[in-house]
Amino acid sequence: MRSPVSVRSLIIESSDDEDTHSAAAVATIEKRHVHDEEEQGAGSDSDSSSSSSCATPRRGLCSPSSRYTQQWPQSYRQSIDILSSVQSPNLSFLGTPTLSRLSNSFLAVTDSFRSKTPEIVSNFVKPLLSPTTSDEQQQHEDTRKSSQYLLPSRKPSLQQIPEDQKPLVAGHEVSPYRNCSYTQGVMNGINVLCGVGILSTPYAIKQGGWIGLGILSIFALLAWYTGVLLRHCLDSKEGLETYPDIGHAAFGNTGRIFISIILYVELYACCIEYLILESDNLSKLFPTAHLTIGSLTLNSHVFFAILTTIIVMPTTWLRDLSCLSYISAGGVIASILVVICLSWVGVVDDVGFENKGIVLNLPGIPIALGLYGYCYSGHGVFPNIYSSLKNRNQFPSILFTCIGLSTFLYAVAAVMGYKMFGEATESQFTLNLPDNLVVSKVAVWTTVANPITKYALTIIPLAMSLEELLPPNQQKYSNIIMLRSALVVSTLLIALSVPFFGLVMALVGSLFAMLVTYILPCACYLAILKTKVGWHQIAACSFIIVVGVCCACVGTYSSLSGIIQNYT
Repeated sequence: MRSPVSVRSLIIESSDDEDTHSAAAVATIEKRHVHDEEEQGAGSDSDSSSSSSCATPRRGLCSPSSRYTQQWPQSYRQSIDILSSVQSPNLSFLGTPTLSRLSNSFLAVTDSFRSKTPEIVSNFVKPLLSPTTSDEQQQHEDTRKSSQYLLPSRKPSLQQIPEDQKPLVAGHEVSPYRNCSYTQGVMNGINVLCGVGILSTPYAIKQGGWIGLGILSIFALLAWYTGVLLRHCLDSKEGLETYPDIGHAAFGNTGRIFISIILYVELYACCIEYLILESDNLSKLFPTAHLTIGSLTLNSHVFFAILTTIIVMPTTWLRDLSCLSYISAGGVIASILVVICLSWVGVVDDVGFENKGIVLNLPGIPIALGLYGYCYSGHGVFPNIYSSLKNRNQFPSILFTCIGLSTFLYAVAAVMGYKMFGEATESQFTLNLPDNLVVSKVAVWTTVANPITKYALTIIPLAMSLEELLPPNQQKYSNIIMLRSALVVSTLLIALSVPFFGLVMALVGSLFAMLVTYILPCACYLAILKTKVGWHQIAACSFIIVVGVCCACVGTYSSLSGIIQNYT
Protein backbone atom coordinates (compact mmCIF):
# COMPACT_ATOMS: atom_id res chain seq x y z
CA MET A 1 0.00 0.00 0.00
CA ARG A 2 1.55 3.28 -1.01
CA SER A 3 1.73 6.14 1.48
CA PRO A 4 0.18 9.59 0.70
CA VAL A 5 3.64 10.89 -0.12
CA SER A 6 4.62 8.88 -3.14
CA VAL A 7 8.18 7.63 -2.85
CA ARG A 8 10.36 6.21 -5.56
CA SER A 9 13.72 4.54 -5.17
CA LEU A 10 16.19 5.22 -7.89
CA ILE A 11 19.22 3.08 -8.57
CA ILE A 12 22.07 5.19 -9.89
CA GLU A 13 24.81 3.17 -11.49
CA SER A 14 28.43 4.28 -11.21
CA SER A 15 29.99 5.53 -14.45
CA ASP A 16 32.69 3.68 -16.31
CA ASP A 17 35.24 6.38 -15.42
CA GLU A 18 34.88 5.54 -11.74
CA ASP A 19 36.45 2.58 -9.99
CA THR A 20 34.71 -0.60 -11.13
CA HIS A 21 34.42 -1.72 -7.52
CA SER A 22 32.50 1.34 -6.34
CA ALA A 23 28.87 0.63 -5.56
CA ALA A 24 25.82 2.47 -6.83
CA ALA A 25 23.99 5.07 -4.79
CA VAL A 26 20.36 4.81 -3.83
CA ALA A 27 18.61 8.17 -3.70
CA THR A 28 15.09 8.40 -2.29
CA ILE A 29 13.10 11.31 -3.69
CA GLU A 30 9.50 12.48 -3.56
CA LYS A 31 7.38 12.29 -6.69
CA ARG A 32 7.40 15.53 -8.75
CA HIS A 33 10.32 16.94 -6.73
CA VAL A 34 13.55 18.06 -8.36
CA HIS A 35 16.23 15.35 -8.26
CA ASP A 36 19.21 16.19 -6.07
CA GLU A 37 22.29 15.57 -8.24
CA GLU A 38 24.73 15.65 -5.36
CA GLU A 39 22.86 12.94 -3.48
CA GLN A 40 22.91 10.74 -6.58
CA GLY A 41 26.67 10.70 -6.52
CA ALA A 42 26.91 9.24 -3.02
CA GLY A 43 28.78 5.92 -3.00
CA SER A 44 26.57 3.46 -1.23
CA ASP A 45 25.55 -0.07 -2.18
CA SER A 46 22.51 -0.42 -4.39
CA ASP A 47 19.61 -2.54 -3.28
CA SER A 48 18.83 -5.05 -5.97
CA SER A 49 15.22 -5.47 -4.91
CA SER A 50 14.35 -1.79 -5.29
CA SER A 51 12.58 -1.47 -8.58
CA SER A 52 9.15 0.06 -8.61
CA SER A 53 6.83 2.56 -7.03
CA CYS A 54 4.97 -0.44 -5.69
CA ALA A 55 8.08 -1.78 -4.03
CA THR A 56 8.56 -2.07 -0.30
CA PRO A 57 9.66 1.39 0.91
CA ARG A 58 13.27 1.77 1.92
CA ARG A 59 14.23 2.75 5.45
CA GLY A 60 17.32 4.68 4.44
CA LEU A 61 19.85 5.31 1.75
CA CYS A 62 21.68 2.04 2.37
CA SER A 63 19.61 -1.09 2.76
CA PRO A 64 21.08 -4.16 4.45
CA SER A 65 19.52 -6.26 1.72
CA SER A 66 22.59 -5.59 -0.42
CA ARG A 67 24.51 -7.70 2.06
CA TYR A 68 22.51 -10.71 0.87
CA THR A 69 21.60 -9.89 -2.73
CA GLN A 70 25.19 -9.36 -3.85
CA GLN A 71 26.14 -12.94 -3.09
CA TRP A 72 25.48 -16.04 -5.18
CA PRO A 73 22.82 -16.75 -6.25
CA GLN A 74 21.86 -13.17 -7.10
CA SER A 75 19.30 -14.29 -9.69
CA TYR A 76 17.26 -16.45 -7.30
CA ARG A 77 14.71 -13.77 -6.53
CA GLN A 78 13.92 -12.83 -10.10
CA SER A 79 13.82 -16.39 -11.46
CA ILE A 80 11.60 -17.72 -8.67
CA ASP A 81 9.26 -14.75 -9.01
CA ILE A 82 8.64 -15.81 -12.59
CA LEU A 83 8.05 -19.39 -11.49
CA SER A 84 5.49 -18.28 -8.92
CA SER A 85 3.54 -16.15 -11.44
CA VAL A 86 3.71 -12.84 -9.61
CA GLN A 87 4.63 -10.50 -12.45
CA SER A 88 3.62 -9.14 -15.81
CA PRO A 89 4.45 -11.05 -18.95
CA ASN A 90 6.49 -9.77 -21.82
CA LEU A 91 8.17 -11.80 -24.50
CA SER A 92 11.42 -11.61 -26.36
CA PHE A 93 13.74 -14.15 -27.82
CA LEU A 94 17.48 -14.71 -28.00
CA GLY A 95 18.38 -11.42 -26.36
CA THR A 96 16.45 -9.27 -28.83
CA PRO A 97 14.48 -6.24 -27.66
CA THR A 98 11.09 -6.81 -26.10
CA LEU A 99 8.55 -7.64 -28.76
CA SER A 100 5.42 -6.71 -26.87
CA ARG A 101 3.87 -6.52 -23.47
CA LEU A 102 1.07 -9.05 -23.72
CA SER A 103 -0.90 -8.22 -20.58
CA ASN A 104 -0.61 -7.95 -16.86
CA SER A 105 -0.73 -11.21 -14.94
CA PHE A 106 -4.15 -11.80 -13.45
CA LEU A 107 -2.43 -13.28 -10.43
CA ALA A 108 -0.46 -10.24 -9.39
CA VAL A 109 -1.64 -6.94 -10.72
CA THR A 110 -3.33 -3.89 -9.26
CA ASP A 111 -4.73 -0.70 -10.65
CA SER A 112 -1.71 1.09 -9.27
CA PHE A 113 0.64 -1.15 -11.20
CA ARG A 114 -1.41 -0.93 -14.39
CA SER A 115 -1.14 2.83 -14.28
CA LYS A 116 2.65 2.44 -14.10
CA THR A 117 2.99 0.00 -17.00
CA PRO A 118 6.47 0.70 -18.38
CA GLU A 119 6.90 1.85 -21.94
CA ILE A 120 8.78 -0.39 -24.31
CA VAL A 121 12.11 1.04 -25.29
CA SER A 122 12.76 -0.53 -28.67
CA ASN A 123 16.50 0.13 -28.72
CA PHE A 124 17.21 -1.15 -25.25
CA VAL A 125 18.55 -4.70 -24.83
CA LYS A 126 18.33 -5.99 -21.27
CA PRO A 127 21.33 -8.08 -20.12
CA LEU A 128 21.70 -11.03 -17.77
CA LEU A 129 23.47 -8.96 -15.13
CA SER A 130 22.54 -5.32 -15.12
CA PRO A 131 25.13 -3.12 -16.78
CA THR A 132 26.25 0.32 -15.80
CA THR A 133 25.86 3.29 -18.11
CA SER A 134 27.99 6.33 -18.53
CA ASP A 135 25.08 8.70 -18.90
CA GLU A 136 23.33 9.39 -15.58
CA GLN A 137 20.47 11.18 -17.31
CA GLN A 138 19.77 8.06 -19.34
CA GLN A 139 19.89 6.02 -16.14
CA HIS A 140 17.28 8.27 -14.57
CA GLU A 141 15.06 7.95 -17.64
CA ASP A 142 15.45 4.15 -17.83
CA THR A 143 14.60 3.85 -14.13
CA ARG A 144 11.53 6.01 -14.62
CA LYS A 145 10.36 3.96 -17.59
CA SER A 146 11.04 0.54 -16.23
CA SER A 147 10.72 -1.26 -12.92
CA GLN A 148 13.47 -3.74 -13.70
CA TYR A 149 15.03 -5.92 -11.07
CA LEU A 150 18.71 -5.03 -11.38
CA LEU A 151 21.34 -7.40 -10.19
CA PRO A 152 24.49 -5.90 -8.70
CA SER A 153 26.96 -5.57 -11.50
CA ARG A 154 30.43 -4.29 -12.15
CA LYS A 155 30.28 -4.73 -15.88
CA PRO A 156 31.01 -1.92 -18.35
CA SER A 157 28.30 0.02 -20.10
CA LEU A 158 25.98 -2.04 -22.26
CA GLN A 159 26.72 0.24 -25.16
CA GLN A 160 30.41 -0.69 -24.88
CA ILE A 161 29.84 -4.46 -24.96
CA PRO A 162 30.22 -5.94 -28.45
CA GLU A 163 26.94 -7.06 -29.94
CA ASP A 164 27.92 -10.75 -29.99
CA GLN A 165 28.89 -10.64 -26.30
CA LYS A 166 25.76 -9.06 -24.88
CA PRO A 167 24.19 -11.46 -22.36
CA LEU A 168 21.08 -13.36 -23.23
CA VAL A 169 18.85 -12.97 -20.20
CA ALA A 170 17.10 -9.86 -19.08
CA GLY A 171 16.89 -8.61 -15.56
CA HIS A 172 13.32 -9.81 -15.16
CA GLU A 173 10.73 -7.71 -13.47
CA VAL A 174 10.20 -9.18 -10.06
CA SER A 175 7.92 -8.78 -7.20
CA PRO A 176 9.15 -6.67 -4.42
CA TYR A 177 5.87 -5.00 -5.48
CA ARG A 178 3.54 -5.19 -2.57
CA ASN A 179 0.46 -5.35 -4.73
CA CYS A 180 -1.00 -8.86 -4.32
CA SER A 181 -4.40 -9.18 -2.73
CA TYR A 182 -5.52 -12.05 -0.53
CA THR A 183 -7.08 -13.91 -3.44
CA GLN A 184 -4.07 -13.42 -5.68
CA GLY A 185 -1.76 -14.70 -2.96
CA VAL A 186 -3.90 -17.82 -2.55
CA MET A 187 -3.94 -18.42 -6.31
CA ASN A 188 -0.16 -18.06 -6.50
CA GLY A 189 0.24 -20.53 -3.63
CA ILE A 190 -2.10 -23.10 -5.18
CA ASN A 191 -0.35 -22.70 -8.54
CA VAL A 192 2.94 -23.61 -6.86
CA LEU A 193 1.60 -26.52 -4.80
CA CYS A 194 -0.85 -28.16 -7.20
CA GLY A 195 1.40 -29.64 -9.83
CA VAL A 196 2.13 -33.13 -11.03
CA GLY A 197 2.06 -34.43 -7.46
CA ILE A 198 -1.72 -34.66 -7.61
CA LEU A 199 -1.45 -37.43 -10.22
CA SER A 200 0.30 -39.77 -7.76
CA THR A 201 -1.94 -39.38 -4.70
CA PRO A 202 -4.04 -42.50 -5.55
CA TYR A 203 -0.78 -44.42 -5.99
CA ALA A 204 0.34 -43.16 -2.57
CA ILE A 205 -2.76 -44.71 -0.98
CA LYS A 206 -2.07 -47.93 -2.84
CA GLN A 207 1.43 -47.94 -1.35
CA GLY A 208 0.54 -47.05 2.24
CA GLY A 209 -3.16 -47.79 2.62
CA TRP A 210 -5.98 -45.50 3.74
CA ILE A 211 -3.92 -44.29 6.67
CA GLY A 212 -2.10 -42.23 4.08
CA LEU A 213 -4.92 -39.68 4.21
CA GLY A 214 -3.97 -39.04 7.83
CA ILE A 215 -0.32 -38.65 6.83
CA LEU A 216 -1.37 -36.21 4.10
CA SER A 217 -3.27 -34.10 6.64
CA ILE A 218 -0.37 -34.09 9.12
CA PHE A 219 2.08 -33.08 6.41
CA ALA A 220 -0.27 -30.26 5.38
CA LEU A 221 -0.49 -28.93 8.95
CA LEU A 222 3.28 -29.11 9.44
CA ALA A 223 3.86 -27.44 6.05
CA TRP A 224 1.65 -24.54 7.12
CA TYR A 225 3.50 -24.19 10.42
CA THR A 226 6.94 -24.23 8.79
CA GLY A 227 5.71 -21.71 6.19
CA VAL A 228 4.79 -19.35 9.04
CA LEU A 229 8.26 -19.93 10.52
CA LEU A 230 9.78 -18.73 7.24
CA ARG A 231 7.71 -15.56 7.57
CA HIS A 232 9.13 -14.95 11.06
CA CYS A 233 12.63 -15.50 9.70
CA LEU A 234 12.06 -12.94 6.94
CA ASP A 235 10.79 -10.40 9.44
CA SER A 236 13.65 -10.96 11.88
CA LYS A 237 16.22 -8.90 9.94
CA GLU A 238 16.18 -6.11 7.43
CA GLY A 239 16.86 -7.20 3.85
CA LEU A 240 15.83 -10.87 4.01
CA GLU A 241 13.72 -11.66 0.95
CA THR A 242 14.36 -15.22 -0.20
CA TYR A 243 14.98 -18.69 1.18
CA PRO A 244 18.75 -18.45 0.49
CA ASP A 245 18.77 -15.14 2.39
CA ILE A 246 17.26 -16.94 5.37
CA GLY A 247 19.95 -19.61 5.13
CA HIS A 248 22.59 -16.87 5.06
CA ALA A 249 21.16 -15.19 8.14
CA ALA A 250 20.98 -18.50 9.99
CA PHE A 251 24.23 -20.23 9.02
CA GLY A 252 26.30 -17.69 7.10
CA ASN A 253 27.42 -18.06 3.52
CA THR A 254 27.67 -21.85 3.90
CA GLY A 255 23.98 -22.00 4.77
CA ARG A 256 23.10 -19.81 1.80
CA ILE A 257 25.01 -21.99 -0.64
CA PHE A 258 23.71 -25.26 0.85
CA ILE A 259 20.07 -24.18 0.73
CA SER A 260 20.49 -22.79 -2.78
CA ILE A 261 21.96 -26.05 -4.04
CA ILE A 262 19.15 -28.06 -2.43
CA LEU A 263 16.52 -25.81 -4.02
CA TYR A 264 18.13 -25.92 -7.45
CA VAL A 265 18.61 -29.70 -7.41
CA GLU A 266 14.96 -30.08 -6.42
CA LEU A 267 13.91 -27.97 -9.43
CA TYR A 268 16.23 -29.97 -11.67
CA ALA A 269 14.63 -33.21 -10.44
CA CYS A 270 11.18 -31.78 -11.19
CA CYS A 271 12.25 -31.22 -14.80
CA ILE A 272 13.24 -34.89 -14.99
CA GLU A 273 9.78 -35.78 -13.68
CA TYR A 274 8.18 -33.65 -16.39
CA LEU A 275 9.94 -35.58 -19.14
CA ILE A 276 9.00 -38.94 -17.62
CA LEU A 277 5.40 -37.77 -17.31
CA GLU A 278 5.28 -36.57 -20.92
CA SER A 279 6.77 -39.84 -22.14
CA ASP A 280 4.29 -41.98 -20.18
CA ASN A 281 1.16 -40.05 -21.11
CA LEU A 282 1.97 -39.50 -24.78
CA SER A 283 2.77 -43.21 -25.04
CA LYS A 284 -0.70 -43.88 -23.67
CA LEU A 285 -2.23 -41.71 -26.38
CA PHE A 286 -0.04 -43.14 -29.18
CA PRO A 287 1.14 -46.57 -27.99
CA THR A 288 2.31 -47.75 -31.42
CA ALA A 289 4.41 -44.69 -32.18
CA HIS A 290 8.08 -45.38 -32.82
CA LEU A 291 11.03 -44.10 -34.77
CA THR A 292 13.44 -46.23 -36.78
CA ILE A 293 16.84 -44.87 -37.70
CA GLY A 294 18.79 -47.49 -39.60
CA SER A 295 19.06 -50.48 -37.32
CA LEU A 296 18.04 -48.43 -34.26
CA THR A 297 14.38 -48.42 -33.25
CA LEU A 298 13.07 -46.04 -30.59
CA ASN A 299 9.92 -47.19 -28.81
CA SER A 300 7.12 -44.78 -27.95
CA HIS A 301 8.48 -43.90 -24.49
CA VAL A 302 11.95 -42.97 -25.77
CA PHE A 303 10.58 -41.25 -28.86
CA PHE A 304 8.20 -39.00 -26.93
CA ALA A 305 10.79 -38.17 -24.29
CA ILE A 306 13.13 -36.97 -27.06
CA LEU A 307 10.30 -35.16 -28.86
CA THR A 308 9.29 -33.33 -25.66
CA THR A 309 12.89 -32.29 -25.11
CA ILE A 310 13.07 -30.86 -28.62
CA ILE A 311 9.86 -28.91 -27.98
CA VAL A 312 10.82 -27.43 -24.61
CA MET A 313 14.46 -26.65 -25.40
CA PRO A 314 13.75 -23.45 -27.39
CA THR A 315 11.56 -22.15 -24.55
CA THR A 316 14.62 -22.19 -22.30
CA TRP A 317 16.35 -19.79 -24.70
CA LEU A 318 13.73 -17.08 -24.14
CA ARG A 319 15.24 -13.93 -22.65
CA ASP A 320 12.10 -13.09 -20.72
CA LEU A 321 10.05 -16.02 -19.45
CA SER A 322 7.24 -14.02 -17.86
CA CYS A 323 5.02 -14.90 -20.84
CA LEU A 324 5.33 -18.59 -19.95
CA SER A 325 4.75 -17.63 -16.33
CA TYR A 326 1.45 -16.08 -17.36
CA ILE A 327 0.41 -19.18 -19.30
CA SER A 328 1.54 -21.65 -16.63
CA ALA A 329 -0.64 -19.85 -14.10
CA GLY A 330 -3.39 -21.96 -15.65
CA GLY A 331 -1.89 -24.88 -13.73
CA VAL A 332 -4.54 -24.32 -11.07
CA ILE A 333 -7.28 -24.75 -13.65
CA ALA A 334 -5.47 -27.75 -15.15
CA SER A 335 -5.31 -29.51 -11.77
CA ILE A 336 -9.00 -28.91 -11.13
CA LEU A 337 -9.90 -30.05 -14.65
CA VAL A 338 -7.98 -33.31 -14.29
CA VAL A 339 -9.75 -34.08 -10.99
CA ILE A 340 -13.11 -33.30 -12.61
CA CYS A 341 -12.30 -35.67 -15.46
CA LEU A 342 -11.39 -38.39 -12.97
CA SER A 343 -14.68 -38.00 -11.14
CA TRP A 344 -16.58 -37.93 -14.45
CA VAL A 345 -15.07 -41.26 -15.45
CA GLY A 346 -16.08 -42.78 -12.13
CA VAL A 347 -19.60 -41.37 -11.88
CA VAL A 348 -20.91 -40.68 -15.40
CA ASP A 349 -19.02 -43.32 -17.38
CA ASP A 350 -19.79 -45.99 -14.79
CA VAL A 351 -16.28 -47.14 -13.96
CA GLY A 352 -17.52 -47.13 -10.38
CA PHE A 353 -15.91 -46.98 -6.95
CA GLU A 354 -15.93 -50.63 -5.95
CA ASN A 355 -12.43 -51.17 -4.55
CA LYS A 356 -12.16 -51.14 -0.76
CA GLY A 357 -8.41 -51.29 -0.26
CA ILE A 358 -6.62 -51.78 3.06
CA VAL A 359 -6.14 -49.51 6.03
CA LEU A 360 -2.38 -49.96 6.41
CA ASN A 361 0.27 -51.37 4.12
CA LEU A 362 3.38 -51.01 6.24
CA PRO A 363 5.99 -52.00 3.61
CA GLY A 364 4.75 -49.27 1.30
CA ILE A 365 4.64 -46.47 3.90
CA PRO A 366 8.15 -45.12 3.12
CA ILE A 367 7.27 -44.63 -0.55
CA ALA A 368 3.97 -43.02 0.46
CA LEU A 369 5.83 -40.61 2.75
CA GLY A 370 7.93 -39.40 -0.16
CA LEU A 371 4.92 -39.01 -2.44
CA TYR A 372 2.99 -37.01 0.16
CA GLY A 373 6.06 -34.93 0.95
CA TYR A 374 6.42 -34.00 -2.72
CA CYS A 375 2.91 -32.50 -2.62
CA TYR A 376 4.09 -29.75 -0.25
CA SER A 377 7.39 -28.76 -1.84
CA GLY A 378 6.51 -25.09 -2.39
CA HIS A 379 8.46 -23.49 0.44
CA GLY A 380 11.20 -22.26 -1.87
CA VAL A 381 8.62 -19.88 -3.38
CA PHE A 382 6.64 -18.86 -0.27
CA PRO A 383 9.04 -16.07 0.74
CA ASN A 384 8.55 -14.47 -2.69
CA ILE A 385 4.78 -14.69 -2.36
CA TYR A 386 5.03 -13.17 1.12
CA SER A 387 7.05 -10.23 -0.21
CA SER A 388 4.45 -9.52 -2.91
CA LEU A 389 1.48 -9.10 -0.56
CA LYS A 390 -0.20 -5.77 0.11
CA ASN A 391 -1.02 -6.85 3.65
CA ARG A 392 1.68 -9.19 4.91
CA ASN A 393 -0.25 -9.89 8.08
CA GLN A 394 -2.57 -11.99 5.92
CA PHE A 395 0.20 -14.41 4.99
CA PRO A 396 -0.60 -17.12 7.62
CA SER A 397 -4.23 -17.09 6.51
CA ILE A 398 -3.28 -17.13 2.82
CA LEU A 399 -0.89 -20.01 3.45
CA PHE A 400 -3.54 -21.93 5.38
CA THR A 401 -6.08 -21.39 2.59
CA CYS A 402 -3.84 -22.43 -0.30
CA ILE A 403 -2.49 -25.48 1.57
CA GLY A 404 -6.01 -26.41 2.68
CA LEU A 405 -7.47 -26.17 -0.83
CA SER A 406 -4.53 -28.07 -2.30
CA THR A 407 -4.91 -30.78 0.32
CA PHE A 408 -8.60 -31.05 -0.51
CA LEU A 409 -7.79 -31.58 -4.20
CA TYR A 410 -5.12 -34.14 -3.28
CA ALA A 411 -7.51 -36.05 -1.03
CA VAL A 412 -10.36 -36.05 -3.57
CA ALA A 413 -8.08 -37.33 -6.33
CA ALA A 414 -6.53 -39.93 -4.00
CA VAL A 415 -9.84 -41.33 -2.77
CA MET A 416 -11.56 -41.44 -6.15
CA GLY A 417 -8.53 -42.79 -8.00
CA TYR A 418 -7.85 -45.59 -5.55
CA LYS A 419 -11.53 -46.51 -5.17
CA MET A 420 -11.80 -46.74 -8.97
CA PHE A 421 -8.62 -48.66 -9.78
CA GLY A 422 -7.58 -50.35 -6.53
CA GLU A 423 -4.38 -52.36 -6.64
CA ALA A 424 -4.09 -51.70 -10.38
CA THR A 425 -3.48 -47.99 -9.70
CA GLU A 426 -0.54 -46.65 -11.70
CA SER A 427 1.94 -44.01 -10.54
CA GLN A 428 -0.16 -41.49 -12.53
CA PHE A 429 -3.90 -42.05 -12.44
CA THR A 430 -4.18 -40.71 -16.01
CA LEU A 431 -2.55 -43.96 -17.15
CA ASN A 432 -5.52 -45.89 -15.68
CA LEU A 433 -8.22 -43.92 -17.46
CA PRO A 434 -10.07 -45.88 -20.18
CA ASP A 435 -8.61 -45.22 -23.63
CA ASN A 436 -11.95 -45.06 -25.42
CA LEU A 437 -13.44 -42.14 -23.47
CA VAL A 438 -13.27 -38.52 -24.63
CA VAL A 439 -12.96 -37.28 -21.07
CA SER A 440 -9.92 -39.51 -20.63
CA LYS A 441 -8.24 -37.85 -23.58
CA VAL A 442 -9.09 -34.43 -22.16
CA ALA A 443 -7.43 -35.39 -18.86
CA VAL A 444 -4.33 -36.81 -20.55
CA TRP A 445 -3.86 -33.87 -22.93
CA THR A 446 -4.30 -31.44 -20.05
CA THR A 447 -1.65 -33.36 -18.15
CA VAL A 448 0.65 -33.26 -21.18
CA ALA A 449 0.22 -29.53 -21.88
CA ASN A 450 0.90 -28.20 -18.39
CA PRO A 451 4.51 -29.39 -17.91
CA ILE A 452 5.52 -28.06 -21.35
CA THR A 453 4.78 -24.51 -20.16
CA LYS A 454 6.43 -25.09 -16.79
CA TYR A 455 9.60 -26.84 -17.87
CA ALA A 456 11.51 -23.68 -18.82
CA LEU A 457 10.29 -21.83 -15.72
CA THR A 458 11.57 -24.68 -13.58
CA ILE A 459 15.00 -25.14 -15.17
CA ILE A 460 15.84 -21.45 -15.68
CA PRO A 461 16.56 -20.65 -11.99
CA LEU A 462 19.33 -23.26 -12.07
CA ALA A 463 20.56 -22.06 -15.45
CA MET A 464 20.69 -18.42 -14.34
CA SER A 465 22.60 -19.32 -11.19
CA LEU A 466 25.20 -21.10 -13.30
CA GLU A 467 25.36 -18.21 -15.74
CA GLU A 468 26.27 -15.92 -12.86
CA LEU A 469 29.46 -17.94 -12.46
CA LEU A 470 30.54 -17.37 -16.05
CA PRO A 471 33.23 -14.71 -16.59
CA PRO A 472 31.75 -11.52 -18.11
CA ASN A 473 33.53 -12.09 -21.41
CA GLN A 474 31.97 -15.57 -21.67
CA GLN A 475 28.35 -14.43 -21.31
CA LYS A 476 27.67 -14.67 -25.03
CA TYR A 477 24.56 -15.90 -26.77
CA SER A 478 26.25 -19.06 -27.90
CA ASN A 479 27.66 -19.93 -24.48
CA ILE A 480 24.43 -19.34 -22.62
CA ILE A 481 22.36 -21.28 -25.15
CA MET A 482 24.86 -24.13 -24.99
CA LEU A 483 24.71 -24.18 -21.18
CA ARG A 484 20.92 -24.25 -21.10
CA SER A 485 20.73 -26.82 -23.85
CA ALA A 486 23.20 -29.00 -21.99
CA LEU A 487 21.02 -28.82 -18.87
CA VAL A 488 17.94 -29.84 -20.87
CA VAL A 489 19.76 -32.73 -22.54
CA SER A 490 21.04 -33.91 -19.16
CA THR A 491 17.49 -34.10 -17.80
CA LEU A 492 16.55 -36.17 -20.84
CA LEU A 493 19.39 -38.62 -20.28
CA ILE A 494 18.44 -39.10 -16.63
CA ALA A 495 14.74 -39.43 -17.49
CA LEU A 496 15.58 -42.18 -19.99
CA SER A 497 17.89 -43.87 -17.49
CA VAL A 498 15.40 -43.76 -14.57
CA PRO A 499 11.94 -43.81 -16.19
CA PHE A 500 10.09 -44.59 -12.96
CA PHE A 501 7.76 -41.69 -12.27
CA GLY A 502 6.45 -42.78 -8.86
CA LEU A 503 9.82 -43.83 -7.46
CA VAL A 504 11.59 -40.69 -8.68
CA MET A 505 8.85 -38.55 -7.18
CA ALA A 506 9.12 -40.43 -3.89
CA LEU A 507 12.89 -39.90 -3.93
CA VAL A 508 12.54 -36.16 -4.56
CA GLY A 509 9.86 -35.87 -1.90
CA SER A 510 11.86 -37.82 0.66
CA LEU A 511 15.28 -36.30 0.10
CA PHE A 512 14.64 -32.71 -0.97
CA ALA A 513 11.07 -31.81 0.01
CA MET A 514 11.63 -33.01 3.58
CA LEU A 515 14.65 -30.74 3.81
CA VAL A 516 13.11 -27.69 2.16
CA THR A 517 9.64 -27.96 3.70
CA TYR A 518 10.17 -29.34 7.20
CA ILE A 519 13.77 -29.60 8.37
CA LEU A 520 15.44 -26.40 7.17
CA PRO A 521 12.66 -23.92 8.12
CA CYS A 522 12.78 -25.16 11.72
CA ALA A 523 16.58 -25.21 11.81
CA CYS A 524 16.82 -21.67 10.39
CA TYR A 525 14.13 -20.39 12.75
CA LEU A 526 15.94 -21.74 15.81
CA ALA A 527 19.29 -20.42 14.56
CA ILE A 528 18.05 -16.90 13.80
CA LEU A 529 15.67 -16.41 16.73
CA LYS A 530 17.30 -18.66 19.30
CA THR A 531 17.25 -15.95 21.98
CA LYS A 532 13.59 -15.07 21.44
CA VAL A 533 11.79 -18.41 21.14
CA GLY A 534 10.02 -20.14 24.01
CA TRP A 535 10.44 -23.73 25.10
CA HIS A 536 7.24 -24.82 23.36
CA GLN A 537 8.50 -23.44 20.03
CA ILE A 538 11.83 -25.19 20.51
CA ALA A 539 9.98 -28.43 21.28
CA ALA A 540 7.72 -28.08 18.22
CA CYS A 541 10.63 -27.32 15.88
CA SER A 542 12.70 -30.14 17.32
CA PHE A 543 9.80 -32.57 16.85
CA ILE A 544 9.34 -31.52 13.21
CA ILE A 545 13.07 -31.85 12.54
CA VAL A 546 13.11 -35.37 13.99
CA VAL A 547 10.02 -36.38 11.98
CA GLY A 548 11.50 -34.86 8.83
CA VAL A 549 14.85 -36.60 9.25
CA CYS A 550 13.20 -39.98 9.90
CA CYS A 551 10.88 -39.63 6.90
CA ALA A 552 13.77 -38.49 4.71
CA CYS A 553 15.94 -41.45 5.69
CA VAL A 554 13.38 -44.23 5.28
CA GLY A 555 11.82 -42.67 2.18
CA THR A 556 15.13 -42.11 0.42
CA TYR A 557 16.33 -45.64 1.22
CA SER A 558 13.10 -47.24 0.00
CA SER A 559 12.97 -45.14 -3.18
CA LEU A 560 16.57 -45.92 -4.11
CA SER A 561 15.99 -49.59 -3.32
CA GLY A 562 12.94 -49.65 -5.58
CA ILE A 563 14.83 -48.00 -8.43
CA ILE A 564 17.70 -50.47 -8.09
CA GLN A 565 15.28 -53.42 -8.00
CA ASN A 566 13.85 -52.32 -11.33
CA TYR A 567 17.27 -52.87 -12.89
CA THR A 568 17.85 -56.31 -11.37
